[in-house]
Amino acid sequence: MTLPGLDLSQLAVGDVTHAMQLALGPVFLLNGVGVMLAMLTTRLSRIVDRARGLEARLPSAAEDERSEIHRVLLVISRRARLMNRAITLGTVAALLVAMVVALLFTAAFVTFPIGPTIALLFVSCMAALFGSLWCFLVEVRVATAALRIGPPRN
Repeated sequence: MTLPGLDLSQLAVGDVTHAMQLALGPVFLLNGVGVMLAMLTTRLSRIVDRARGLEARLPSAAEDERSEIHRVLLVISRRARLMNRAITLGTVAALLVAMVVALLFTAAFVTFPIGPTIALLFVSCMAALFGSLWCFLVEVRVATAALRIGPPRN
């Protein structure tokens, strides 16, 4: 089987080994992004659970408590949207890293230049990762600003 630009008859173990070494760095990045996505989804899950608990209290709440619940739900809604964006951008970053790994491995066996494509994908991955971390930072700031510790203020 031959594909344009791909010569499997010249494939050596050293080429495969070198391709695996090149792909190792992005694989560690992929692992880090995966851990970050796990943390973000856990955080979103807690946000959703809190919203559901507050929504369940609404029907039996007094009028002044209802207005407070609605205020908190608005903040929670904003936090959930930010977490959703962070997860989406983190997932895009993970997909781009996976493509970089595949292309780095492929680059050892093809004759046409794919370096610029790899560079563009990596820069796009970093931009998506930056966006994800930025959304996470904003969400933490929103949560901290809405935090109330101690007895309710009169």
